[in-house]
Amino acid sequence: MASNQPLLEKKQVQAKRSPQTFASTAWAYFRLTRLHKFPAGSDLIFWPSAWGVMLCARTEDLEITTVCAMILLYALGGTLRHGAGCCWNDICDVEFDRQVERSKSRPLASGAISMTGALALFAAHYAVLYYLLTLAGDEAFKVGLVGLYIVDLIYPLMKRFTHWPQAILGLAMTWGLPTAWVSIRGYSDIDAAVVLYFGGVCWTIYYDTIYACQDRRDDIKAGVKSTAVLFGDWIRPILSFFAACFVASLVYAGVITEAGWLYYTITVGGAAACFAKQMLTIDFDNGEQCWQAFKTNGTLVGFLVWAGMAADYAAAVGLISL
Repeated sequence: MASNQPLLEKKQVQAKRSPQTFASTAWAYFRLTRLHKFPAGSDLIFWPSAWGVMLCARTEDLEITTVCAMILLYALGGTLRHGAGCCWNDICDVEFDRQVERSKSRPLASGAISMTGALALFAAHYAVLYYLLTLAGDEAFKVGLVGLYIVDLIYPLMKRFTHWPQAILGLAMTWGLPTAWVSIRGYSDIDAAVVLYFGGVCWTIYYDTIYACQDRRDDIKAGVKSTAVLFGDWIRPILSFFAACFVASLVYAGVITEAGWLYYTITVGGAAACFAKQMLTIDFDNGEQCWQAFKTNGTLVGFLVWAGMAADYAAAVGLISL
């Protein structure tokens, strides 16, 4: 009996440690997808899709139940795309992340999870996203695949070759808009979707440059290229220009879709007011302010753009009376 005691004690210790080890590993994979910061990031992918749904819902007189179902599906898709994008970004940037103070503790950079595990989680996300795209219709499925398998995958590599990775990110983040548009309206009035799409790219450059200001000093040391580094002391007027381009695209989309005054008041006016406040008050050398401004673009700016579209749709189909 005495000879078996050390072995028994070892098994008991392992049994006690297993749940904790499993929980810490699960938490590391959860952090890899950035879901612990939800909805930050996921909302920025979701909103362009939701804008496409609402603009089309008004012109096509879609039933409210159909609109709600689409919004929920795109919310799920946006969350999964963000998770997949974070996995892929950390896989591609693991060596860069280890040189940046804010990112060196990320699960992959710190060694909390393996590269194989990260790739497996990334593949699982893509499998579900592929299925969700099949629900969008044949033409929208093709449009979505271009975004998923081309645009989304090249973004992390761009910071090695250009100071404009935020522009490539914008192409990816806004890809849900043309996908949603084509799913509902085909290629009818596609010019409105195209202009708003490029407006969304300008919006991404705006908010992701603010986000990148958190790491500007470390990025310069590590050789990471970004618009935050490129714009330098001219960052405020340049970002004001991109914000103005986005607001102009909203005006154009409203004219083409014959939007009402609620759209122009809430969507256009609300977005413009938010941008003006940020450009007047933000300190680009203050990391906490940059993080809060970045989050505000998802929680407030994107929502206001959608809310004006939703109110305009509700008035058009008689859900509200003015």
